Amino acid sequence: MKNKDLDKQSKYIRKVVLDMLAQAGRGHLASAFSITEILLVLYNHILKYRPNNPEWPNRDRFILSKGQGCLSYYAILAEKGFFPKEKLTSFCQAETFLGGHPEHAIPGVEISTGSLGHGLAVGIGMALAAKRDKKHHRVFVLIGDGESNEGSVWEAALYAAKHRLDNLIVLVDYNKMQSWGATKEIVDLEPFADKWLSFGFAVRETDGHDKRQIYSQLKRLPFKKNKPGLLICHTVKGKGIKMTENNPEWHHRRDLKGEIMQNLYQGLEDYR
Repeated sequence: MKNKDLDKQSKYIRKVVLDMLAQAGRGHLASAFSITEILLVLYNHILKYRPNNPEWPNRDRFILSKGQGCLSYYAILAEKGFFPKEKLTSFCQAETFLGGHPEHAIPGVEISTGSLGHGLAVGIGMALAAKRDKKHHRVFVLIGDGESNEGSVWEAALYAAKHRLDNLIVLVDYNKMQSWGATKEIVDLEPFADKWLSFGFAVRETDGHDKRQIYSQLKRLPFKKNKPGLLICHTVKGKGIKMTENNPEWHHRRDLKGEIMQNLYQGLEDYR
């Protein structure tokens, strides 16, 4: 995937992420940057929700199963009015509700996540309950490709297909990197789309940083009647700053201060 300039909104969310990291001095920058456009499309165009009533019964449910990507998630929830933007500066500070992984206490967050491999199973439970109660809301679950090393993901996938949960949409942040290196070198997932097809999903693929492409796919939901949907989003881990892209050293950092932060801000500003 070639580098492309980022639009104003995408850069703004990444700038907010950098501001949170500057305050905390640590965090999962790369995982947050790879899912920014996916989250923007969901919260700008797809999900039904009410920030002033996060428990609204008819809301669509969203689960960030790869909880380490929460920085972009927090920035967008604040932007949409789920909680005051001023709270963002408390990320990973004492007594904050904005920790290194999302917790249910945060307005707009459905479940606490970060123990990888659990979010899809919980989302399936929500989708099954909606079907049985004849409710019309949908359930969206964003998982990682490294997370797909977990057997619980595939066990859950079998269950979703068995119960024909076409109100369930799984999005995969397929950045092809995980905490210690390339996914292909650790546990190769290919043929990735074919695996999901064989598990009974209706599968589509898209450029995970092209908001028009993501929206074009998601506006067609369900992809197929009586089949759970899966959208493979081809992304770049650390997208938006050249020195962080596809670099496992940026999966998580604890030294984010001084010159390092200056370089990150400049790298985002100059990105092409």
